[in-house]
Amino acid sequence: MTSQFKKFIESLASPKGPGPSTTFSMFHISYAIWLMAKKPIGRSKLAEKLSVGEGAIRTIINRLRAAGLITISKEGCALTDKGLSVWKNFEAVFPKRVEIGKTALTTSEYNYAFLVKNRGHKVKSGIEQRDAAIMSGARRAIVIVFKNGRLIIDSVSNSIEKEFPEAANEILKGVEPEDNDVIVIAGADNPLKAKRGAFAASWVLVGDNQKP
Repeated sequence: MTSQFKKFIESLASPKGPGPSTTFSMFHISYAIWLMAKKPIGRSKLAEKLSVGEGAIRTIINRLRAAGLITISKEGCALTDKGLSVWKNFEAVFPKRVEIGKTALTTSEYNYAFLVKNRGHKVKSGIEQRDAAIMSGARRAIVIVFKNGRLIIDSVSNSIEKEFPEAANEILKGVEPEDNDVIVIAGADNPLKAKRGAFAASWVLVGDNQKP
């Protein structure tokens, strides 16, 4: 996923001209596309899934349509070929997005994981990603790098498999990491906040300087 693509998604969520700021984010734009990739979805159901009001969902739909990403029919909102292309870009970087059960490492009521492809080199202490998750409504987040066949959390564990075997099994059954992949798991008191937190933390890792 290039910086150009990232800027495109961010532009769809940014305020346009004078007036109040938007009440939705890149997550809402991306999640709307995510939902439409499965099947057409109506406006009311989309608003319910995104947990936004009528005004916000109207703006989201208008912007996606103006960008040529969706069409609207009696079946609901559906992706165009351009929309499907955008979705394929998203899936290339975030190929796995799954719920994670409670473990010694994932202690929240709801936990959600994003697998971020080939971005391990961009993780320093993980603080930047955790901060992004919490600012988006998560209670906590952990950032795991898969390196040399091991799940590693900076300053916590150099091998989750050895120190937290049950947690490692729960995490690995939902994702299939390869070397230099990152697993971001956000925990929250409801499913949408956990998903939004995982997205926000993962989004920080997106950019051009991908490791060859």
